[in-house]
Amino acid sequence: MGTVYSIAAELPFLDTLVAGLVRQTDGDPLALARHVVLLPTRRAVRALGEAFLRHGNGRALLLPRLTPVGDLDADELALIGDEGAGDGGLDILPAVPALRRQLMLTRLVLLWGVRRGTGPFTAGQAAPLAAELARFLDEVQAEGSDLGGLEALVPADYAEHWQDVLKFLDIVRVHWPAALAAIGCLDPAERRNRVLAAQADSWRRAPPAHPVIAAGITGGLPAVADLVAAVAALPQGMVVLPGLARDGDSDAWAEIAADPAHPQHLLARLLDRLGCDPAAVRDWPAALTAGASPLRRAVVLEALRPAASSERWREVPPIAAGALAGLRRLDCAGPQEEALVIALLLRETLETEGATAALVTPDRDLARRVAAELRRWGIAIDDSAGVPLNRTPPGVFLRLLLDAVAQELAPVPLLALLKHPLAAAGFAPETFRARARLLELALLRGPRPAPGLRGLDDAVAAEDRTLRAFVAALGAALAPLASVIARRETGLADAVAAHIEAAEALARSDVEPGAARLWREPAGEEAAQMTSEMLDAASDFPPIAGDDYPALFEALVTGPVVRPPYGRHPRLFIWGLLEARLQQADRVVLGGLNEGVWPPEAPSDPWLSRPMRQRFGLPPPERRIGMAAHDFVQALGAREVVLTRAARVEGTPTVPSRWLQRLDTVLRVGGREGVIAAANEPLAWQRRLDEAEARNTLPPPAPCPPVAARPRRLSVTEIETWMRDPYAIYARRVLGLQALEPLDADPGAAERGRFIHLALDRFLREFPGALPADAADRLIAIGREAFGAALDRPGVYAFWWPRFARIARWFAASEAERRAARTRNLATECRGRMTFAGPAGNFELVAIADRIDRRGDGGLAIIDYKTGTVPDKADVALGFAPQLALEAAIAEAAGFAGIAAAPVEELAFWQMSGGDPAGRAVPAAADADLRRRIDEAVAGLQRLIARFDDPDTPYRAVPHPDKAPRYSDYTHLARVKEWSVSGERGE
Repeated sequence: MGTVYSIAAELPFLDTLVAGLVRQTDGDPLALARHVVLLPTRRAVRALGEAFLRHGNGRALLLPRLTPVGDLDADELALIGDEGAGDGGLDILPAVPALRRQLMLTRLVLLWGVRRGTGPFTAGQAAPLAAELARFLDEVQAEGSDLGGLEALVPADYAEHWQDVLKFLDIVRVHWPAALAAIGCLDPAERRNRVLAAQADSWRRAPPAHPVIAAGITGGLPAVADLVAAVAALPQGMVVLPGLARDGDSDAWAEIAADPAHPQHLLARLLDRLGCDPAAVRDWPAALTAGASPLRRAVVLEALRPAASSERWREVPPIAAGALAGLRRLDCAGPQEEALVIALLLRETLETEGATAALVTPDRDLARRVAAELRRWGIAIDDSAGVPLNRTPPGVFLRLLLDAVAQELAPVPLLALLKHPLAAAGFAPETFRARARLLELALLRGPRPAPGLRGLDDAVAAEDRTLRAFVAALGAALAPLASVIARRETGLADAVAAHIEAAEALARSDVEPGAARLWREPAGEEAAQMTSEMLDAASDFPPIAGDDYPALFEALVTGPVVRPPYGRHPRLFIWGLLEARLQQADRVVLGGLNEGVWPPEAPSDPWLSRPMRQRFGLPPPERRIGMAAHDFVQALGAREVVLTRAARVEGTPTVPSRWLQRLDTVLRVGGREGVIAAANEPLAWQRRLDEAEARNTLPPPAPCPPVAARPRRLSVTEIETWMRDPYAIYARRVLGLQALEPLDADPGAAERGRFIHLALDRFLREFPGALPADAADRLIAIGREAFGAALDRPGVYAFWWPRFARIARWFAASEAERRAARTRNLATECRGRMTFAGPAGNFELVAIADRIDRRGDGGLAIIDYKTGTVPDKADVALGFAPQLALEAAIAEAAGFAGIAAAPVEELAFWQMSGGDPAGRAVPAAADADLRRRIDEAVAGLQRLIARFDDPDTPYRAVPHPDKAPRYSDYTHLARVKEWSVSGERGE
């Protein structure tokens, strides 16, 4: 009978295991090579090899045969099998590749939809369902359950929904075994079960003559537990458990065995399977310095005791100070602050020669943030979870290509594709980028061109040979894929082949073929492997609609993961929970310790309810929490551990992990409340770094161009901008910067105003005298012509056009009232100008008045149409909205063509929103204040001219923050948000 050992959580598991193995062999290098060591994962196998190297100080060693039981291959079975056991195990069928399995299950889901007659699934809908079915198969087979038992799970009195689910699961219960048999393969989990069972049977029949050690295996899967039991029964078998707590009595172990969320639950089950009492488990014989104090482990296990016995916390004795040495907790403000704190902790570790540090977290967003923060110091960290293929440059390129073609080269997806670094289409990359920018400016800004390659070609001017050649090159690259996507039905192999052809054609540069640029480096190799597997698996896939291929590819590309083989820092690591098992670093940061993240929320089974899972023999969801709890306890055994969490995520308060809350409770009872949160130097580092960055931001811009370069002509609307945001005038009039039109622009507020102004202008010009009886209908007809092609857009027709119809009726009624009061229109869209003398010379003020009327008393009325909001009354009174007052000054000086000088008696904004009411007249000034407002506007403009004629006067950005314009095209150029956050303000 073999021996069961344990390595305490505060000891580095793999280094301790190596030390014990070397001790057992008395330094005989050949004896060590005759050992077989079973480990839970391939990552643990690699880490144990590195531990042997550390123990031997880099000397060459004959290592034991190291085998992962989590993903065993047939050749590995032959390696660990005894020579006399035969090779029958090698007859086990191979595992079906993951991508091929998903496509096969997708095909079965599609056929099920057709048979049900409820409307077939698309391939893009079926592929995610197939992925869920694959996960269900893995779980069922890993637990050794029989799919035939599904039929008895749903009694007739259950809801019809469950009857439908059971019928859907016939895909895996009835049809899937036949599909696997047809290709001569097994599911990966089923194959692993058979391999492990064959190995266990081989060792029972013919025990090997060499030592066999099962190390770090918790036995969560029945087949793995059976193999560990077989090892324990061998004459030279040894089982080494990770972090077994042996100080509980039989009642405590019964509570642990009944609590799947407890960190020792799986070990308790494994010991029961081995028939071994916890007290009989020995310490692994190796003399290594512990990481943390054993007292810390006692505190942690007390905090994580089963919920049924948590009342015993009242009896917790005072906690010794040494129990918490090396343990810290940092509550950060948000995820970004948490990532920066962790990056600083990892960076600090490098200051100690040879020291290692690792972030352990299940939060992939946090891991990516930390990796990004470390890049500021030029540190590329090893993230063992890798990067999903769909986030790598080749994966993104393949997705963007499909998106652009599927959306018929709409501007946004097309530009996203053209600006990808891999796109070249036979040009030099820098030439391609320049051509893409030309195409953007010429065709893609503003309303979109007609769809597809033909639309682009038709939109290019005939004389523009550069763009015509560029569009032709794009057409040559994309046309094969566009043809396939446009088909009502296509084979998957044809779609994949066209996808590959288009990607390689678009990736080709002037000196390199597309295949060489697209499929290189680890990410490109993984993408090539995936597309190759898709081609291999596509032969028996049913035809699909061409436009369904992008959704299918998107569902498939989420699975593969890319892990760079080299080029990462040798002493810093990011580990997921699986990768962190059995590994330890000098400093361990446990990040993302919020409820719902670590531990994760217990997942809901999309197929079976909790009672169904129990009857079917599947474990409760809480078992995953127990596994995560064991990982948490093991990681807390490191010499230095930092616990971090974000107090808020996207502004929402978070809940600390239940383990932190339990730990807080035990520390409070033990008289150590707040001790581990007291050492918060990293939080101070993070704040100081952020403050330093804030101090290093540039001050608000204050350019002082020479007077000769300053504008001598502005419009009345620009005068308001000149006061509120002089920098915008500088950018527009001095630098000559004009805002680009939006990509794929729907008509916006400016276009809506232009259409309405055009319609009202035409109406007044057509009917200068008496109004027709059907004036509103005539205005609506004119408006239809003014809106023109814009009415073809659903949003314009559904929202703007009904509003315009209401505006037209209000305008016609208002116009009738004005004409009845002997007010007649003199001009619309009338241009005017006025010259002012300034220190640096004449300054010209120009205006386009929406409307000027002659009132019955002979005075002028100036009206400004507003389809949005009208200026604030306070801004008008303070002179920050001087448009109408300055137009009045121009009118009184006979500055508008064809309009004789006359006093202005009315200034008004006509707000026409089309709502309720459809329109209203808002006076810009009361009659008594009108003359004063005009005089003040003129005097204010003269002071403004004189001030900016001073060469020392800068064009500041937003000098009065409370009077900043509602919108500016130049805010980002002035970096207003950057310096305003730091507290700097203009004067």
